[in-house]
Amino acid sequence: MQRPTVSLFLGLILCIGLLDPATTPAVSDQPTASQSGPKEDAPLPLYQPPKKLTPRARVGGGLRGTDGSDPVLVALVPDHVGLTAKKSPVLNWFLSKPTTYPLKFTLIDIRSVKPLHEGPIPTPDHAGVQSIDLNDWNLALEPDVQYRWYISAIRNPDSPSQDLVAGGVIERCEFSACLVEMEVDLSCDRQSVLRNAMRGFWYDAMACLCQLIDLNPADQALRRQRASLLNQIGLSTVAQWDLRSIPAPVR
Repeated sequence: MQRPTVSLFLGLILCIGLLDPATTPAVSDQPTASQSGPKEDAPLPLYQPPKKLTPRARVGGGLRGTDGSDPVLVALVPDHVGLTAKKSPVLNWFLSKPTTYPLKFTLIDIRSVKPLHEGPIPTPDHAGVQSIDLNDWNLALEPDVQYRWYISAIRNPDSPSQDLVAGGVIERCEFSACLVEMEVDLSCDRQSVLRNAMRGFWYDAMACLCQLIDLNPADQALRRQRASLLNQIGLSTVAQWDLRSIPAPVR
């Protein structure tokens, strides 16, 4: 009559041994659902154009003909005058494929026939989004003045009409109006991109976003934000190219 009691006692000892804290994984050592679950997508910027628009300001803008030998240049600007709060802003443009053509940058104050600046720029060794920093040429924009800017690929130095050209129009708002009335964000981070796009500062939002992507080329959220802005101004083909070019994550 004692054997069942002994067997039960031995079974309890065995169970206690299996539950020894030294052999049982702690809760903190076990993976949780939040560690492996997808991260929430970053909010997409919404571009609100200025109330006063000057249409038909963009030159170029499509990727038709990229199967040919010539590259396509696209200014990453809306088809109206884009705003900036900066004295010497960064201008962004797109190159569909590497090229050996010499490139030229031109900046024109619309009040003058003669260019404010015209000169060669280095030819990029890769396709994709490029930038021009006006600080590199000590160029400063006057407030409340519109400037036309162009990137030209020179196919034939003796025939300027054969140049491949892309460009846009930019205007710098007066500083107090930018800061007080329009509440521009002078910093450069993910939140400033959202704020400046919403407040109509296209050039500042796009330049900051491109800078963040240069620092984090594999960040898919940043790429989606840039593609969203480009789609909103009718440059959907460039946006698709950009998304297809996201580097694969390093394993």
